[in-house]
Amino acid sequence: MDFSQYFPIWDKLTSSEQDILARSAVMRSVEKGTVLHRGSADCLGLLVIGTGQLRVYSISDDGREVTLYRLFDRDICLLSASCIIESIQFDVVIEAEKDTKLWVIPPAVYKKLMSDSAVTANYTSQVMASHFSEVMWLMEQVMWKTMDKRLAAFLLEESGLEGGNILKITHEKIAAHLGTAREVITRLLRYFQNEGLLRLSRGAVEITDRERLLRLSE
Repeated sequence: MDFSQYFPIWDKLTSSEQDILARSAVMRSVEKGTVLHRGSADCLGLLVIGTGQLRVYSISDDGREVTLYRLFDRDICLLSASCIIESIQFDVVIEAEKDTKLWVIPPAVYKKLMSDSAVTANYTSQVMASHFSEVMWLMEQVMWKTMDKRLAAFLLEESGLEGGNILKITHEKIAAHLGTAREVITRLLRYFQNEGLLRLSRGAVEITDRERLLRLSE
């Protein structure tokens, strides 16, 4: 894998900046379930995703999780390098949802690049704004949408990511994504099944009526 093909603004950097990044970026292969970052005190560095999928989530004081957003091929993760941006104060966990190949750029290297390169500083601000928008969207969902609508939307999103109607996911994992109790999800899934929207089996959910599920999510 060629790092230059995965760093979004590579072609806008000077040759010396490209050289610094290429020499500093360290490739890692992480297995599904690996926790890469935990809390603001953990400053791993900037992550550039080659292939795979990461989940960024928050944990409440009582241990309840909620997914903030996900990262895919060619995305970059700033929250894993929170020590280089003083305005970032989020305590989040970053976990590999699938086997992932990524590059880690040391915090000091990226911080200097931001100070020397207006292109990098502007791009970093754009990424921060994009993630902030995603978190604000999530807050709107939590505040204004009922859980059945959020669950329907989540199942459709998962179906799009997996490329099929059969989702290999547990009730507990769905609850973690949506920030609620497993019992709530189990009750809603059974209701969806009784309504003919999906079929439940051990460790899996099969969508059987996508159109009605879409209408419910809206």
